Amino acid sequence: MARYTDAVCRQCRREGLKMFLKGDRCYSEKCAVDRRPYAPGQHGQGRKKPSEYGTQLREKQKARRHYGVLERQFGLYFNMATGMSGQTGDNLLSLLERRLDNVIYRLGFAMSRAEARQTVTHGHVTVNGRRVNIPSFLVKPGMTVALSNKSRGNDKFKTVIENNASRPIPQWLSLDRERAQASVVALPVREDIDLPIEEHLIVELYSK
Repeated sequence: MARYTDAVCRQCRREGLKMFLKGDRCYSEKCAVDRRPYAPGQHGQGRKKPSEYGTQLREKQKARRHYGVLERQFGLYFNMATGMSGQTGDNLLSLLERRLDNVIYRLGFAMSRAEARQTVTHGHVTVNGRRVNIPSFLVKPGMTVALSNKSRGNDKFKTVIENNASRPIPQWLSLDRERAQASVVALPVREDIDLPIEEHLIVELYSK
């Protein structure tokens, strides 16, 4: 499975905002965005005002990096969103939100989406009682997502869930924290997605 293996803090610095890709580190004084609030590279502090294309590209990259999706897969999601009824930008974000690794992160079962992806691939997650190890699996209303019985008693997961107890849960998910499981009650809509992404710019970029 292809994945990004370089330093993820560079991605946050390039986009100029915290995307919480490193879990606990993002909340500490070691956060690279706080320590070096400028783009990485030799010319990071001297970048000019971006062009229209550059602004659109940054929004696409921001969305990709938030969800940990590579370029080709992001394009496939956009094609899926185009074929759905409704606003293409809203559909795109809804599809990305429905990824199983993102659901695990949203529920507070992992400190970051990268950790959530690892949790899924290592077989710690079940959907409707069956183990699913595909991070890109798209959940649907009526499905039940949970940690496996064995993983539920793991001290690591207990600590993570306790530390994330204050994390707000999206309205399209209903969480039973004690049982480490949740129900998908609806499809996510734009109001449920709290990411600073201007999806219309992504649509404009792909429409060229």
